Amino acid sequence: MAFVASPSIGARRTGVVIVAALAACAGGPARAESAPAPGGEVTTTTLAGPWWFRQVEAPRSSPTAANADWMAATVPGCVHTDLLANHRIPDPFVGTNEKDVQWIEKADWEYRTTLVADDALLGRERVELVWQGLDTYAEVFVNGASVMSAHNMFRRWVVDIKSSLHRGDNVVLVRFRSPITFVKPAYHRLGYVLPAVNDQAPEMLSMFARKAPYHYGWDWGPRLVTSGIWRPVLLRAWDGARIEDVHVRQERLDDARAELTVDVTVAATRAGAGEVAVAIDGAPAARATAALAPGPNHVLARVVVERPQRWWPNGLGTPRLYDVTVDLSSDGQARGRHAARIGLRTVEVVNRRDRDGKSFTVKVNGVPVFMKGANYIPSDSFPSRVTPERLGALVQAAADANMNMLRVWGGGVYEDDAFYAACDRLGILVWQDFMFACSQYPGDAAFVADVEQEAVENVRRLRNHPCLALWAGNNEIEAAWQGWGWAFKFHLSRAVQDKLWADYKHLFHHLLPAVVAREDPGRFYTRSSPSANEDGVPANKLGWGDMHYWGVWHGEQPYARYADNVSRFMSEYGFQSFPEPSTVARYAAPAERRIDSPVMQAHQRHPRGNQLIATYMARDFRPPRDFESFLYVSQVLQATVIKFGAEAHRRRMPYSAGTLYWQLDDCWPVASWSGIDYFGRWKALHHYARRFYAPLLVSPVVDGGSVRVHVVSDRLTDTRAQLSVRLIDFDGHERWRRDSPITVPANASRVQLTLSRREALAGADPHQVVLVAELAQDGQRLSRNLLFFVKSRDLELPDPALETAVDPRAGVTTVKVTARRLARDVWLTAEDGASGSFTDNFFDLLPGETTTVGWNPGPAGPASPPGVRARSLRDTY
Repeated sequence: MAFVASPSIGARRTGVVIVAALAACAGGPARAESAPAPGGEVTTTTLAGPWWFRQVEAPRSSPTAANADWMAATVPGCVHTDLLANHRIPDPFVGTNEKDVQWIEKADWEYRTTLVADDALLGRERVELVWQGLDTYAEVFVNGASVMSAHNMFRRWVVDIKSSLHRGDNVVLVRFRSPITFVKPAYHRLGYVLPAVNDQAPEMLSMFARKAPYHYGWDWGPRLVTSGIWRPVLLRAWDGARIEDVHVRQERLDDARAELTVDVTVAATRAGAGEVAVAIDGAPAARATAALAPGPNHVLARVVVERPQRWWPNGLGTPRLYDVTVDLSSDGQARGRHAARIGLRTVEVVNRRDRDGKSFTVKVNGVPVFMKGANYIPSDSFPSRVTPERLGALVQAAADANMNMLRVWGGGVYEDDAFYAACDRLGILVWQDFMFACSQYPGDAAFVADVEQEAVENVRRLRNHPCLALWAGNNEIEAAWQGWGWAFKFHLSRAVQDKLWADYKHLFHHLLPAVVAREDPGRFYTRSSPSANEDGVPANKLGWGDMHYWGVWHGEQPYARYADNVSRFMSEYGFQSFPEPSTVARYAAPAERRIDSPVMQAHQRHPRGNQLIATYMARDFRPPRDFESFLYVSQVLQATVIKFGAEAHRRRMPYSAGTLYWQLDDCWPVASWSGIDYFGRWKALHHYARRFYAPLLVSPVVDGGSVRVHVVSDRLTDTRAQLSVRLIDFDGHERWRRDSPITVPANASRVQLTLSRREALAGADPHQVVLVAELAQDGQRLSRNLLFFVKSRDLELPDPALETAVDPRAGVTTVKVTARRLARDVWLTAEDGASGSFTDNFFDLLPGETTTVGWNPGPAGPASPPGVRARSLRDTY
């Protein structure tokens, strides 16, 4: 895929181009920021406050009515976090407090700060407030005069306030209308109900607001409908001209050279001469001059990179990044700098009919790459609390688990720039949904126009990122309309059904793909997830494009059914578990730590969640003896189920081209499908993922009456390795063994050994033996997998007699763990509740085996754990 762009409507495209060649630079990037200079260069400062807020005309029944005066606020932030900081509400994440703060969504709120304007500021041609995120229905006043209204959480809002300013103190006030009461008139006017099945209120209003859908509740998240200034607000002053946007379009890429067009959008207040200077990794690359006209102008500079180094996904090579800086001057005066990081690579999604249905294969740099990853949701119910460090840690955790793709799900937000920057840096491709999920949306002209502008702004913001792989119109709406019975459930007449489907097609079959084609041409767009992207072919049809398979979990089917439901790209499937005891302790008092307590029920949003976990657990495991054991076994169960599904998908490559389980993370502490809980603690699933997503995987499976040992490789070259398959009992006695050198073909899955089940067991009791398959190279283990012949509940597991030894030498603490007999799913925890984590966990140990894991104290934990407790599955009953 090549980056291509066209100007926005009405833009003026000019430019005299100077081409410069640039040799690929191996040194580190140089990122210089512009400093304010007199005479017209753009100056941008954050309007950080102090800020104050209050409820507008608080009624006496309101919890804030006792003191409706101004309270201290934090920007970025929201009403909920500011009320919490002022001790006006309890923590909504603790106990059942969530239900006690629902009044907030129905109130109006005001935020206020003071802006000091001096003669220098007032002397600028333009003085603008740049609101990077207003949530959601807001009116902005400067010195009492209304200057702007906003109505979309996902858009950026800019207003020139120079005419409203005076020398000295100026009051900026933002009044937020309740997102509930604001849209109710539209709800009542409609005359029928728009389905929004996750909206946790009798009147489903979420689809009328361009606001994060998950704020209204989901089957893993609370209902906390926010208002506030959720992203930074900037004060920008400039004269003459400034850089509005830079789009780096990749026109050609091969081993010899990359040819780029740097399309600079320049906003000008008046006619004049403009010049842009482009540098890559600090080296001058090109200059272009242009005659600027008032309004938007496009200035093009063409750049050649000699011997380019490609950006590769995690596991396949270095995700090489280049720093591009663009300096603008007009009439001899510097007007500012724009910086961007790019990667040189091609990405193509092959979505075409074949003899098996319709493919969905991601090719990077011309190579088919099996996508391994998870679905990503916002990592907090209050997104303003999410720091770049927290985003970076989540993306790093994905990379550490050998993932190469995250899907930004359509019920959250278009993520912060720091998220995409981390994905760029770590080689994680991004499947990017537009923010629509599990609902039908209005089709009136004003709504559609707002959506179009939202899409344009976010496509432009994200299109330079090398991590961006594709755009998806929405999450599950096509499949829901076709298969969830909405017409019957919501009593929709045939005429209404026809209108809703026509409105749907206009948004997702015409408008959004047109925006992508215009603003980010060459990037793949899929109508919905899942979708076959064909009229007349049902969404979620096995073998046709991407698929969401929920027969396991929602359908209560055995998880072995994953092997029978392998599609071309599994973009959603999942299974729940509870977080670990230390996380549960953050929201449930000791008396509430039982599965059926009111607090535990409040932190389980799926209506059948606890019942489903218990049902599946009873199929595979013995009853846990206490609450803590139940939490632990639920994680082992979840990891076991998703491991089976992910390996089934990988074994079927290249027919199957991707597996993204639901979900990576949480927005609050809860029982959910996540592999990493709200506090960043890895569940068993994420530790398992590092193993089942390994670049080389040995995967034994019982297939009917046979045992087949598959070896899967994501590497781009063949690998010579040693395959060892043996049967041992739980005390370590070996019944048989086969060792053989093999060549693992590149980017493929192959069966390397087939045995009959009878031959594999060799007369042994299936309740007392395990098949061990290992792949090694030069004495280093590449992958190991265990295959049991009966369910875990039927295994006659012995006491493993686990022993641990902590070694704090050289300032790096390690822990040696030894098992005398087979130990399944060894779970290490630090005693005395010490914070920190282990570099590996929930692993199996063979009889007599010792493994060494590291201790990561994190930002606040002790250098060494005060003690280590080791438990295994045998200890839960």
